[in-house]
Amino acid sequence: MSEVPVAADSPARRPPSAVLVAPDKFKGSLSAAEVAAAVAAGIAEVRPEVPVRSLPVADGGDGTVEAVVSAGFRRLRTVVTGPAGEPVSASLAIRGDTAVVELAEASGLHRLPGPPLPLTATSSGTGELVAAAIRAGRRRVVLGVGGSACTDGGAGMLTALGARLLDAHGRDLPPGGAALLDLDRLDLSGLDPRLSEVEFELATDVDNPLLGERGAAAVYGPQKGASPEQVELLDRALHRWASFVGTEHVDAPGAGAAGGVGFAALSLLGAKTRPGIEVVLELLDFPAALRDARLVITGEGSLDTQTLHGKAPSGVARAAGDVPVIAVAGRCLLSPPELEAAGFRAAYALADVEPDPTRSMAEAARLLRRRAAQLARDHLQG
Repeated sequence: MSEVPVAADSPARRPPSAVLVAPDKFKGSLSAAEVAAAVAAGIAEVRPEVPVRSLPVADGGDGTVEAVVSAGFRRLRTVVTGPAGEPVSASLAIRGDTAVVELAEASGLHRLPGPPLPLTATSSGTGELVAAAIRAGRRRVVLGVGGSACTDGGAGMLTALGARLLDAHGRDLPPGGAALLDLDRLDLSGLDPRLSEVEFELATDVDNPLLGERGAAAVYGPQKGASPEQVELLDRALHRWASFVGTEHVDAPGAGAAGGVGFAALSLLGAKTRPGIEVVLELLDFPAALRDARLVITGEGSLDTQTLHGKAPSGVARAAGDVPVIAVAGRCLLSPPELEAAGFRAAYALADVEPDPTRSMAEAARLLRRRAAQLARDHLQG
């Protein structure tokens, strides 16, 4: 957490209580830290005497490692297998006994070197990050599972941790969800025995089951490039995968997260599911940052109906309690009653001053600073 220096009006006057800026990223334009910096700069133009505390947040998806590193976790870099099988440089974060593993760092859509690979993308690199956390001696692993490129049911993650997936000829299956149709034997004898000593938390805002019309393939497969025919194939493959792993958790909320990585974590790693933003705010010690705050500013790229279902801004609004909360965003698709019901006093969108989305994204920092200055005029007088 960073704090903008305070310029008090006079030595005799006590500075006003702080503003806490706790945004998520504006996807495609600004990181959470850049959003916080732009908001702080806009406030400083109008009310330079008001201290601003910056606490970038995330909901378990991409940006989670960055958020906890900015709050004091140590970054650990390593090279792992990317979703297309190529090596990629990825990070996890460690502090004390805890490691934060962000699936998107290793197996995210942005890690693909080219077009989407819905049938063959693998979660292997995520398992390699988990293995790195265990080698580093951590006994609690927070697994953030947003933004994946794969629909392999977490099979790749498990192979990286020592499992073997074999076909009818005793050969190891190739990576990816489609290959699960040929699964004939699941050998877990080689799983790292230290896994039983680790407490896993699955940080996700996804409550989808593994299979069916609300499952990993049907809901998220198209976002990863899957055609309708490929969605049907992947769902059949995940059915076969579940028949070997066990069906106890197929309908559990979060089993469909990250193309079924949630299912593997719940079934074979003993993970417990928690809302991603709740876990991240706990790791960031949000209550300490909130202390003496007069106003909280949060936000994300698009305030819409998804925001209301566990995304970072709504989680921040809940955690803020009685402290007023204002949202900033690239665009706001929520009505005033919806904003109020979610705990937001107001929302300031870049689209209100620049309706062209291409220009708005390209000039997001400047526009956000401008909107933050207006926010300060409206809510930080007196």
